[in-house]
Amino acid sequence: MKTKLALVVFLLFSTKAYAGQIGYASWYGGKHHGKKTASGELFNMNKLTAASKTIAFGTKVKVTNLSNNKSVVVTINDRGPYVKGRIIDLSKKAAIEIDLIKRCHSKVKIEKILR
Repeated sequence: MKTKLALVVFLLFSTKAYAGQIGYASWYGGKHHGKKTASGELFNMNKLTAASKTIAFGTKVKVTNLSNNKSVVVTINDRGPYVKGRIIDLSKKAAIEIDLIKRCHSKVKIEKILR
């Protein structure tokens, strides 16, 4: 019984880290392009990827720019952002997809894509 309860609590708290989370996103590109990410793969600013402090590597999330309602699906492959108040760093390509590129940061909603 304790094991089942612990599992339910774990699942509730582990999904809250990114299920419908709202906060600020930024993007990264040029100087990081071709360097190793925290997951071990090389960062490619032309792929739809992102960095998160709490979301597991390989997880796909939908990121919606709340200023224009444009969305993009990205795969988490890095850790960050390391700027206070930001919840996700998008690759340059992902930022272009949701018109975040010019503003450098914007308020977004992050939702897990169920497999």
